[in-house]
Amino acid sequence: MKIRMKLFIFIPLLVLLLNVIAFFIFQSGKKVQESYDVMMQRIFLYKQVSSEMQENLRFLSGYMIHQDEKNYRLLVKHRQRLEDLHQQLSHRKLQGNDALTLENYKHMIGVFIELEASIVQMMVNKQLSDYAEPYNEIEKVSTFIREDSQALVDLELSAYQPVYKQMLINIGKMNELGRILFVLTTLLSIVFAIWLSRTIVIPIYRLVFAAKQISAGKLDAHIPQMDGNDEIGLLGQTFQQMMENLRTLISKNMEILEKEKLVRELELKALQSQINPHFLFNTLNVISKLAYIEGAEQTSELTISTSNLLRYNLRKLDEPVTLRDEVAHAKEYFAIQKARFRDRIMFQLDIAEECLGQVIPCLTLQPLLENAFVHGIEGMEAGAVIRLSVRQKRDRIHVVISDNGTGMEEEVRQAILQSSSYSFSKKGHSTGLGMANVLRRLRLFYGTEDIVDICSAPNKGTSIILMLPKREGGEKDVQAANR
Repeated sequence: MKIRMKLFIFIPLLVLLLNVIAFFIFQSGKKVQESYDVMMQRIFLYKQVSSEMQENLRFLSGYMIHQDEKNYRLLVKHRQRLEDLHQQLSHRKLQGNDALTLENYKHMIGVFIELEASIVQMMVNKQLSDYAEPYNEIEKVSTFIREDSQALVDLELSAYQPVYKQMLINIGKMNELGRILFVLTTLLSIVFAIWLSRTIVIPIYRLVFAAKQISAGKLDAHIPQMDGNDEIGLLGQTFQQMMENLRTLISKNMEILEKEKLVRELELKALQSQINPHFLFNTLNVISKLAYIEGAEQTSELTISTSNLLRYNLRKLDEPVTLRDEVAHAKEYFAIQKARFRDRIMFQLDIAEECLGQVIPCLTLQPLLENAFVHGIEGMEAGAVIRLSVRQKRDRIHVVISDNGTGMEEEVRQAILQSSSYSFSKKGHSTGLGMANVLRRLRLFYGTEDIVDICSAPNKGTSIILMLPKREGGEKDVQAANR
């Protein structure tokens, strides 16, 4: 059963049971209250009649003595109230001797009202000698009314006594039933709380505990088994499957990282093992000095540039360098290409000195410059320009290598940006580190994919833009050959 269905069944059932208990208790109290109200209304009516009769006698006596307008208004007012009460009594019905007593009571009130009206009329007509006998009569009637009021009150109390006793019995039964139902609902609430805790709260707590262990790096944490068919069981099964997938994914990523690390090490070792550095440096130094002695200064400079270029290429390529080293290395590389292409090419530099402390992987700029020579301007007879710009823009260092060569198609540009295996290198021209290798090393070094952009179009040149996150440091400068 689903958790939602469980809650929709048990909670409304418990609330309904509590409402039934409250309804029974309310009905019992309501019946007692209604019966009590009926009795009190009757007793209060009898007391009102007796009180109003006394008020009528008092104001009648005052009017007879003073014969003033104030007492007359008050007398008329209270007589009207007495008539209203008499009208209310006309709707009361009793049985047996009680009915006879009530009818006699109503009749005496009517007689009292008539006598009072006749005495007032006599006073108005100035018949002062005729009201004495009616007044004595009205006093006797008032005495009878008071006695009957008390008698009717006693009758009401006597009649209500068995009803009251029965209501007390019923109230006791309802209270007992209420206590039983209260205990029952309390037990049901406790059982429901325990059931809810065992089926919902405790499994969720176990899953949360396992999730905290996993977030702390304990991938071998025990995942609790959820055997139910509700949402908690489904959550547990999904969590278990997620952990298995996560372990598999981490294992695959570790394998991939190991393979990439091995490939990079092999690439660097292959590059460094291509020549014997000591023999080559000694040979180049001999050639440089011999050319200088013979007066071939340009040849000597070219030899020194070649020596510095190779010395830089054969350093530890897995250690970072600064942009200052890379720019110096790029200048040596361009000096060699200048000797080859002569006036066909021009090398322009736009370097911000404050950016040269930026850390960058070794051999980053030379492969990009080499790509510009080989694929951009090699076929141009004149007017070829390669530009190297280093500037800071916001929180990044922008390195731009641009040429005015043949450019590239959009498909090729997208392939370079999206594929890690695309390479332009041509046999006989490349150092072995192609553009794809450079871009991959940059992304691995800075830990971000958003690091390179290429602007190019056929016959409109190419600009490779490196957007490097700021990072200062690097290895010491490579010792160049003494010119």
